[in-house]
Amino acid sequence: MSTPPARPPSISPGPAPFDDPDSLEVVPGFENSALEGAVPSLASEAALRDALNNAFDYRGDVTLTLRDGASHTGYVYDRVEGPTLDTSLVRLWPRESDSRLAIPYSSIAALVFSGRDTAAGRGWEAWLRQYWARKSAGETNIALAPEPLD
Repeated sequence: MSTPPARPPSISPGPAPFDDPDSLEVVPGFENSALEGAVPSLASEAALRDALNNAFDYRGDVTLTLRDGASHTGYVYDRVEGPTLDTSLVRLWPRESDSRLAIPYSSIAALVFSGRDTAAGRGWEAWLRQYWARKSAGETNIALAPEPLD
């Protein structure tokens, strides 16, 4: 009769990490976004790349002013980082249009985090605080309902 194979050393005995629901909440909620309303300096290539990475992570609209003077406001939904600014681009969904724009990094003169961060303060922890405040006030049938964006 053969013995079962030994457990690989990388797997430790004991409960799986998902057995403790509190261990799943590892990322703190965002009360306020430090980017909302910010106008980053785009003085260097590294600063431009960093600002556009932040714009991609931002959950509100940004305004991009191009070197030719054109201005576009919308949501940055993608970016492609190449070896140069000419081969890198950001994809923007304009606020007032269903079209999509692909803008090379090299044509961006200014960036403003112009829209409200729609997810700031709307994390699980914020909902739980509201829930328990309403429950302790005697309210019943408390539902998880979305708040209006504007």
